[in-house]
Amino acid sequence: MEKVIILGTGPAGLTAALYAARADLKPLVIEGIEPGGQLTTTTDVENYPGFVDGIMGPELMDVMRKQAERFGTRYQTGMVESVDFKPGAHKLNLDDGTTLEAATVIIATGASAKYMGLESEQKLIGRGVTSCATCDGAFYRNMPIAVVGGGDSAMEEALFLTRFTSDITLIHRRDEFRASKIMADRVLQSDKINILWDTVVEDVLDVEKNEVTGLRLKNVKTGEQSEIEIKGLFMAIGHNPNTNPFKGQIDMDDKGYIIADNTKTNVEGVFAAGDVQDAVYRQAVTAAGSGCMAALEAERYLESKGQ
Repeated sequence: MEKVIILGTGPAGLTAALYAARADLKPLVIEGIEPGGQLTTTTDVENYPGFVDGIMGPELMDVMRKQAERFGTRYQTGMVESVDFKPGAHKLNLDDGTTLEAATVIIATGASAKYMGLESEQKLIGRGVTSCATCDGAFYRNMPIAVVGGGDSAMEEALFLTRFTSDITLIHRRDEFRASKIMADRVLQSDKINILWDTVVEDVLDVEKNEVTGLRLKNVKTGEQSEIEIKGLFMAIGHNPNTNPFKGQIDMDDKGYIIADNTKTNVEGVFAAGDVQDAVYRQAVTAAGSGCMAALEAERYLESKGQ
């Protein structure tokens, strides 16, 4: 039986691994399908402490991974399909048929990008519809593209895409952004980004080419419909917590976020850190901080059980 199993390799999971490893708990980290989490799809990270000139997201995650590994963290690739949380012997069932047991579990599985749910959108994911400008932006060099959203993620996506094209339409269903002022101002001042306020996407068009060719839009205040031609659609409308394997085993809110008190869940010996339990801040530095907290709580729990 493992003393500590950590699920996820974003800032929360890797920070938890670092602290657990330095406490000689020999943590085992389970990597999912996106090692490094959301930061691996982010370019310049300007607001993580300690990097005066910023750092690339993938580089930051690589450094954190190696730092945790230096102190004895072990990594195993796999996806958790289901769990059986019982005090003292928590079972994790992986997609390859493996079952692992741990005295403590730290859930740091993060959150995944949301899509609008349109049939046409789902059909064209990977053929012009994407949620990752860093991954796919270069494919649309000098092409007309659109970004949907109004938060910091949408601002970052739109600004990053200005590296490749000067024909960007930012679509937002309200008449003001939810983003931080500094990010919103950067977008508003860009001459490469055209903003469509009070507008929603009604359909993603492909004109029988099986790739995005345009959008059918609707103004939510006037009801007026219109169409624009684009080659790429970048979704930036939020995230869903990756908590499906834990449903019925642990307390969550109505959106699926794990309910935690200083990372402690309602299940003894199970802790949650990062975006999987944070629907408010969703920052790398807050995720890392909660990962530290979770590891310290796990250490204290094991000590209380004489382990």
